[in-house]
Amino acid sequence: MNIEGKRTTIQASPQKLFDFLSDFNHYEQLMPEQIVNWKSEKDTCSFTVKGMADLSLKFGKKQAPELLELVPDGKSPVQFTLTVKLEPDTLNEQNAVVQANVDADLNPMLAMFARKPLENLANTITEELKKVFP
Repeated sequence: MNIEGKRTTIQASPQKLFDFLSDFNHYEQLMPEQIVNWKSEKDTCSFTVKGMADLSLKFGKKQAPELLELVPDGKSPVQFTLTVKLEPDTLNEQNAVVQANVDADLNPMLAMFARKPLENLANTITEELKKVFP
């Protein structure tokens, strides 16, 4: 299942956003309210999705300044990749267009329940970035 988040313009350069997003210590402020028990270091994080599961993430790939991939670290109830794409805004190169996408390997039944929370995760990250970089 592939979920494409909303494309959002942020008032920061792609490199500045990449640097910010390259540290999991910054992600807690970007998470939806269903995320609790947040713990992080620069390259890993762990948390609980209320009523669902405990997860740990690490960076699977970093391509400065346009791409970050977040993948499960260790045992995970769901195999997925959260990809954050960064590109210069064509109207203003001081700004970046950000999009978070989720690609999850789910059976059809689980996909029905997981689609909305995963969409919420992708869109909340980009919306919260607007508050960090007003």
